[in-house]
Amino acid sequence: MFNDNGSFLLALFEFFLFFAWFMCLFWIFGDIFRSKDLGGGAKTFWVIFVIFVPWLGILVYLIARGSGMQERQIEQAKEIQAAQAQYIQSVAASGTSPTDQIASAKSLLDSGAITQAEFDSLKAKALA
Repeated sequence: MFNDNGSFLLALFEFFLFFAWFMCLFWIFGDIFRSKDLGGGAKTFWVIFVIFVPWLGILVYLIARGSGMQERQIEQAKEIQAAQAQYIQSVAASGTSPTDQIASAKSLLDSGAITQAEFDSLKAKALA
């Protein structure tokens, strides 16, 4: 397959360039679709340009829009973190402690809304 060391090194270098282009392609596509200031037509133009003129498209994109790539990525990370924090707070707030559940069941028992057997089953569920 490889006649000498030079052909092996050249194949290795070509593989490295292909892998580097592929990684840049993923980063740029992610940035294109993450960007809120680009419309659909501009996103389509950038995608077609990067696909059909690969290295030149990547270089032009990095020169034209590369300065804001980090800000857009940080903004998305902050949005994800805020959504996660909101979800955690909503889940944590919805669960009440066993003491609160027993107190609520006791008030229902005192008002006559539930029977002693129902109170006992609610208490058993809260303590379980």
